[in-house]
Amino acid sequence: KVQAKVYRELNPPNLILMGPGPSNVDPRVLKAMSSPIVGHLDPFFLEVMDETVELLRYLFRTENRFCVPLSGTGTAGMEAAICNIVEKGDEVVVGVNGFFGQRMSEIVSRCGGKSIEVKAGWGEIITKDAVKEALSQSKAKVVAVVHGETSTGVIQPIKEISKVAKEYGALLLVDAVTSLAGCELDVDDFGIDICYSCSQKCLNCPPGLAPITLNDRALEKVKNRKTPVQSWYLDLSLIESYWLQGRAYHHTAPISLIYGLREALRIAYEEGFERRWERHKKNSLALTNGIEAMGLKMHAPNHRLPSLNSVDVPQGVSELEIRRILLNKFGIEIGGGLGLLKDKIWRIGLMGMNSSERNVVLVLEAFERALKEKGFPVKLGEGVRAAMELFGH
Repeated sequence: KVQAKVYRELNPPNLILMGPGPSNVDPRVLKAMSSPIVGHLDPFFLEVMDETVELLRYLFRTENRFCVPLSGTGTAGMEAAICNIVEKGDEVVVGVNGFFGQRMSEIVSRCGGKSIEVKAGWGEIITKDAVKEALSQSKAKVVAVVHGETSTGVIQPIKEISKVAKEYGALLLVDAVTSLAGCELDVDDFGIDICYSCSQKCLNCPPGLAPITLNDRALEKVKNRKTPVQSWYLDLSLIESYWLQGRAYHHTAPISLIYGLREALRIAYEEGFERRWERHKKNSLALTNGIEAMGLKMHAPNHRLPSLNSVDVPQGVSELEIRRILLNKFGIEIGGGLGLLKDKIWRIGLMGMNSSERNVVLVLEAFERALKEKGFPVKLGEGVRAAMELFGH
């Protein structure tokens, strides 16, 4: 007789998630998600939806009417933003200075558009002059850039590119997956027309939701399309009818995830966006001080993203072995490089509640010990000391 296989209760490791995402989920978010389920058209849930929209407007810093969480991950936000705006034959200027700029370019092509790539090194920004040149030599009416490039740790200045886009009558589409709630982002002041993000990074929610906002100018572009949006599920006109107009059935919303997002947004609201931005910046500077004091170099010397810090792997050191030591000995997860930077950088996330003095000190001490174990000439305590000096000031 064959014995039936036994499936044990889940018991995942309790890790400190300091990679490129997901981040640790806030206990308040977990508590909210354990609340009783109601119907997705129940009056109680409709009220939750309204409050979620209000809090998203606060966090995006926008007066846009269209501001909702899509049922899908950050990539669903990217695809929705592009496939609703781009039709066959449309030219789109896409900033490519990392892995996710490349992904935007590919989605433009899959929508039948022509991606006009403005390229920069992986660790550099897209310049306004390069965008202007691309616009002047094309018929593009959309410019797409990544605000916080997760693959490199670079934060893209937006305002200058926004001015250039407006000069040519183009919509500005911005990926804020790793920047929303972790660094300065002001959709209205920056002149952003379409902006999307995700739930699992600086908001400390599980993956599965993609906040997105469009202004009236962008919505007009969606509503005046010559052809239907190629994705029925991500058609923002249909989603608008569910979230904002009449509550027409579109799909069964992930109710527990919406509960969690509302609580995460409430946490950010209580802290205040400026205080939250400053906290992320301070902790990133302290981490940078510690990394450099250890004899390592940050990958992006300028325009560093506070929520995702990239560190060059020194010659003779195995990127993977250091990550394994951090994971197995210290319970700390960090990320390796993607694409052109595979095996060349470490990516250290300081996102939401994970952006703390405690976590900066923990990861620096663990890094020192891991590097020492692998023969890298580091003096134990130097990185922590340098970080603590900044915190002391």
